Amino acid sequence: MKKAINISRQIQKDGAEKEFKTNQLSQNNGSYPTKRLRRLRSSPFLRDIIAETSVSKDDLIYPIFVEENLQERSPIQSMPGIFRESEKSLEIKLKEMRDEGLKSVMLFGVSHNKDSIGSDSLKPGGLLDRMVSRAKNTCPELVVMADLCFCEYTDHGHCGTLQDDGDVDNDRTLDNLAQQAIIAANAGADIVAPSGMMDGMVAAIRQALDQDGHTNTCIVSYSAKYASHFYGPFRDAAGCSLGHQQHCLSDRKTYQMDPGNRQEALREVALDIEEGTDMIIVKPGLPYLDVIREVKDNFNIPTLAYNVSGEYAMIKLAAASGCLDLENAVMELLTCFKRAGADAILTYFALDVAKTMNKYNQS
Repeated sequence: MKKAINISRQIQKDGAEKEFKTNQLSQNNGSYPTKRLRRLRSSPFLRDIIAETSVSKDDLIYPIFVEENLQERSPIQSMPGIFRESEKSLEIKLKEMRDEGLKSVMLFGVSHNKDSIGSDSLKPGGLLDRMVSRAKNTCPELVVMADLCFCEYTDHGHCGTLQDDGDVDNDRTLDNLAQQAIIAANAGADIVAPSGMMDGMVAAIRQALDQDGHTNTCIVSYSAKYASHFYGPFRDAAGCSLGHQQHCLSDRKTYQMDPGNRQEALREVALDIEEGTDMIIVKPGLPYLDVIREVKDNFNIPTLAYNVSGEYAMIKLAAASGCLDLENAVMELLTCFKRAGADAILTYFALDVAKTMNKYNQS
């Protein structure tokens, strides 16, 4: 009797499971799915709750160009809305970005005292020293990053001292980068950012900083910087285009990376980490989202994306022509950088985005 009851129960269970599977199969193959992912997209609040990636003002680093001998800030024609700041107007711009809630700035000098080695950036009282000191004295709470390179300070526009064949002399440039780093650190830079893609640059800078007592000065290396065509407006802004002298190479492909190389980027990052970098930059950002993701997955080191000048100009010009909505396109762009793995983003949109966020928070 007990056995018969158990058999009956098993038959009923098997029947119920068969009926459930039949109904489920019918529903999934029919016009009325039970699994509806759109449910979680049905209102703005629900979309916010399940959002996997978000952008905040803390994620944004604002690049600023500082030109010496300027009486007034000067607009950059190829970068609508961006200016070369004078040393005086830099103070106003820094206070504005601080008041809007931004916390980090990257400074680029536009020198009027260029020579073959960029000596103005190697001495106290030069533009690099002055602009970093002014920034730190104006807003000491800001994180001040100093770009370390020589393209803005050399008369040939390359990122270091040249050899007789017109290529950059890697090891002589390392010595100069070490001096540049000390100048920036003495002026108050919280972070130095070597961008020339010289072999051994992180080790040379770290050793120099430590020996000079700047053990807490961070290094963020442009570890994966590609020989990109998206830098054009930057070179206009910083005055570092090539072709001024006949004896130098006409491009930077002997030190910046081939755009088709992904594994090489990982090797570059691995070497910089071994040499002591605290963070890394992938530049450009938008065409290299895969590299950002690879770096983050392989090394889990703080990783910055550089939303470069050409990307900025494309979006600005497309919006000006009515092809896209500027505000929404920019937020989508920045979200993509974060989704790819970037912890922070250098972007010329930073101040406008901060103002927009503040406007919506007040409404």
